Amino acid sequence: MISAGVMAENKLVMDRIRMKPTRTLSGLATVTVLTKPFPCPGKCIFCPNDVRMPKSYLASEPGAQRAERNSFDPYLQTYNRLLALHNTGHNVEKVELIILGGTWSFYPRSYQIWFVKRCFDALNDFLKVDNRELVKAQNSFVEADRIPRIDEKGRARSYNEIVHAVSRGDSAKLLSEGESADIRELSKAHKINETAICRCVGLVIETRPDFLDEEEVTFTRSLGATKIQIGIQSLNDKVLGLNKRGHNAESTKKAISLLRRAGFKIHAHWMPNLYGATPKIDIEDFKKLWESDVAPDELKLYPTSIIANTELFNLYKQGSYKPYTQDELLHILKETMAMTPRYCRLTRVIRDIPSTDIVAGNKKTNFRQIAERVLEEEGRACKCIRCREVKSGMIYPENELSFKELKYMTTDTEEVFLSVNTLDDKLVGFLRLSLPKQNKSHFIPELIDSAIIREVHVYGKVTGIGDSSAGSPQHLGLGRRLLEKAEIIAKENGYEKISVISAIGTREYYKKNGYTLVDLYMSKLCKS
Repeated sequence: MISAGVMAENKLVMDRIRMKPTRTLSGLATVTVLTKPFPCPGKCIFCPNDVRMPKSYLASEPGAQRAERNSFDPYLQTYNRLLALHNTGHNVEKVELIILGGTWSFYPRSYQIWFVKRCFDALNDFLKVDNRELVKAQNSFVEADRIPRIDEKGRARSYNEIVHAVSRGDSAKLLSEGESADIRELSKAHKINETAICRCVGLVIETRPDFLDEEEVTFTRSLGATKIQIGIQSLNDKVLGLNKRGHNAESTKKAISLLRRAGFKIHAHWMPNLYGATPKIDIEDFKKLWESDVAPDELKLYPTSIIANTELFNLYKQGSYKPYTQDELLHILKETMAMTPRYCRLTRVIRDIPSTDIVAGNKKTNFRQIAERVLEEEGRACKCIRCREVKSGMIYPENELSFKELKYMTTDTEEVFLSVNTLDDKLVGFLRLSLPKQNKSHFIPELIDSAIIREVHVYGKVTGIGDSSAGSPQHLGLGRRLLEKAEIIAKENGYEKISVISAIGTREYYKKNGYTLVDLYMSKLCKS
């Protein structure tokens, strides 16, 4: 069994053996897990139909392969990923847990609670006890490969039809015995994680805009979630309709409004080259992302890929749909990257789909680097968070660091992006502060008359909890100073208190800074 003392090993040795150091240069270790295959309410024409996977994922994608090897069990996925990171020299004390797969809000709530609880169980056990041998995970979707893709009438079966065939028409049977928990069991796992070795400093889930309402947003927060990945895809209703997305732009705006009012970080997905789009339509659509009713905090640019056995693939074969040429795609990427605001992080440009699964169109996974190079040649640059974060660079003396405020308006709030920057504009840390326009009522009562801290992030390689930073931006007191500045701004704007959408594993940090857990949020009265 691994000893917890391993965390204190010679740092020089660990630095030298660390594989893929960029995995933890953003200040945390990312662990991605997938839910099991389950019926999906969407009918998107571009979506993969791999019945071995939750909807929209392919078995050849790296994260999906790890999930399948672990039979989609949340405990096994989480524990084994932590072990892989730890064994390659990465610190795993601060973990961002990302739950992907299908439409999260469409899964039964008891399964959602159980899935999150088991992820936390693995975090809580890691470096203390190994319970993997006790997990009896089963992957019933091996059977899905044996079901004919064509029915007796010669018609292609849909993803949902095949998944229902596995369950004999009862989707509840897709869930194995024991894949259920209640919120009290999850709360116990949360409490343990507050002081565990491996703490969850961010919980991310993905869902559709049309499945978010006040009740769903509140429930999602009770799971401990702090960030939502939301599939915008397009803000053009005609394009959304042609692609059978199942919602319109107004649904997206309403969902984002609810998430922002509840303090969530908003991580949007946007897809150029959808059926019915053109490069001109896409660039105009991208501009709409930064209007007051959207304005996401993070963004994935996912140019549409043609995957076999999809409705889009059939349109391509008929000649009704053409993927963009490389020049067209390059034009869109460099223009959109250059347009991205400084408060947003372009998390990914091009989805990591193996080229063997792409029938036609772009197969280059390094298109981001190509676009960045062309922008540099043109004397321009992407100024998003990812392009400016300090990464592994050493910290400058304090007199070479500056605190800056970037303000922008949304439909519901004035947003203040507080940042710590070096003289050459490298981003060392930041805080997202929301100042609600209407603060005398709220669907979450504890947020009434409260400013909201939606994110605090300090960059550099992960520094262990309680360790000295030794040249890293972490643990230099920058987070505390950002909090102090946010509290002053909240008070100056007339707020009685300031609340933070704390992850479970950061509750102790906020307690040390004077915040108290009320129910779903940690709060502090603004000083008079």
